[in-house]
Formats: sequence, C-alpha cells, structure tokens
Amino acid sequence: MKDKEKKKEELMSELAELRQRITELEASEAERKRAGEEREKLIGELTEALDNIKTLRGLVPICASGKKIRDYQGYWQQVEVYVRDRSEAEFSHGLCPDCVKEFLSPINDRKGQEKE
Repeated sequence: MKDKEKKKEELMSELAELRQRITELEASEAERKRAGEEREKLIGELTEALDNIKTLRGLVPICASGKKIRDYQGYWQQVEVYVRDRSEAEFSHGLCPDCVKEFLSPINDRKGQEKE
C-alpha cells in the first residue's frame, strides 16, 4: 500500500510539474505571437515610410545666373518648384542680408533724392 501511495505522490508531483511547464510554454508562445505581430506592424510602417520618401539624386542642371533648374524634359523651373515636386520639402521665403542691401539700396536712394 505504501508503494501505491508513494507512486501516486510521484505521479501527482510529475503532473504538477507538467502543468507548470505547460503554463510556461503557453506564456512563451503568447509572447512569441505578440512579438511577431509587433514585428509585422513595424515592417508595414517602415515599408510605408519608404514608399513616401522622395530623394533628389545626381547632377542637377542649374542656371548660373537665374538659378532656375532644367528638368528632364528640358523645361526651366524655379528651384522651389523643382525641389517641391521631387521631395517633401516646403519653402518659406525671406531675404538674406546681401539681397536686402541689393533691393533696398535703390529704394533708399530714391527716397533720399525725393527729400532733396
């Protein structure tokens, strides 16, 4: 009788260990599934980001004087239009100090002449 009880205790202990191992495996499988789903989501986001990227490459023929760019069809476009159409860049306009002097100098000269 003692042998049967001892055997029963051993079997119950093994059963508890097996249940514990099953629980661990289920948790591991759930984590693996979650990680796989996260990976697929990230791959999708990266693929979409790559699809949206526009890059300017190579030589860009630009007029040395007017700063317009010649496109592949041979038409001349303003730099802003050319870059905007081929990238995600947007432009805001202002005047650099040299251009301020260049544009305002004639105006200031005229105002000075009018006062005289």
